[in-house]
Amino acid sequence: MAIIMAEGLARTFRTRGRTVEAVSGVDLEVGAGEIVGFLGTNGAGKTTTLRMLATLLRPTSGRATVAGADLRRDPAGVRRRIGYVGQGGGAHPDALVGEELLLQGELYRMTRAAARERAAAVAGRLGLADLLDRQVQTLSGGQRRRLDIGLGLVHSPPLVFLDEPSTGLDPHSRRELWDHTRRLRDEWGTTVFLTTHYLEEADALCDRVLVMDRGRIVIEGTPEELKRKVAGDVISVEVADDPAPAEAVLRARPEVLALTADGSTLRLTVARGEQALFGLVQALGGAGVRLESIQLTRPSLDEVFLAATGHPLHADLPIPIPPAPATGLAGPASAGPADPTGLADPAGPTGPTGPAGPAGPAHEGALGARRA
Repeated sequence: MAIIMAEGLARTFRTRGRTVEAVSGVDLEVGAGEIVGFLGTNGAGKTTTLRMLATLLRPTSGRATVAGADLRRDPAGVRRRIGYVGQGGGAHPDALVGEELLLQGELYRMTRAAARERAAAVAGRLGLADLLDRQVQTLSGGQRRRLDIGLGLVHSPPLVFLDEPSTGLDPHSRRELWDHTRRLRDEWGTTVFLTTHYLEEADALCDRVLVMDRGRIVIEGTPEELKRKVAGDVISVEVADDPAPAEAVLRARPEVLALTADGSTLRLTVARGEQALFGLVQALGGAGVRLESIQLTRPSLDEVFLAATGHPLHADLPIPIPPAPATGLAGPASAGPADPTGLADPAGPTGPTGPAGPAGPAHEGALGARRA
């Protein structure tokens, strides 16, 4: 069952007297229980798409259903059903970890007992149980990021959006975060939709990858499907004697899509290496070819991205993307600035780490009011 359905989703911006189309008619579908990754350069339109789906930006055109609520007609319903974790954390540096989680539950009008129980469950799931009495400002980068995700999960949303969740983390913290994210899917059934510009993250974590380039989704599939579809597998064969007979045998094989020779080493491209390998070895043996070694390698997502877009992943695109609202969508209960998106409504605003409750203020504003 699809938890996100979008058709023709687009967003344009006016900048320096011209109109720029940041997202151009995106169609996408995300199934319940998936971990889906948006992969693309800075400026490709990933974050803009995520903000539209999370009601932080109004689409210029198109339609979408998110967690069973219509994006345009029922944005408050979308906010109640999702968690949103932006690139900037929403936790107050002077607050205690447990206090932050508890307050987030209360913003959703949970009873204090229910909020406390849920906060404890989230803390346990994300490895924060021993940190509840620590100040946020004392946490490591990885711990802080897990807290941000926890704040987006306190109200038990079926869907959580993570915008560049592991940016700035060291490799160990990044892998630890991936493990916790998998557990959200495997043990709680939470659907995770994330943006990333880390190829390793998309490959290791995501069930499905959507490659976005210049505001459009150019290719999608599982990491393995994308590698096979775009680049194929590579088999390297090193022969003990004259490579010419081996080359003649391999060029005659229908599964060999391309072949290059470098001395005694032959490199051939095939669609499915694990299926082709046995037949190729048999054919070479039948022709009396003696092998020194044979190796199967699969292409990387970097090669997939380059083939699909025509440029490497880290070539940033000059598409202007406005900064995220500092305190989410400003509603009547917030003392923040007027809503820049035109989506604020009496049902309540969206906080920076997750949508605020039906009548609650944005998360940071609430902390300020409580401590005043």
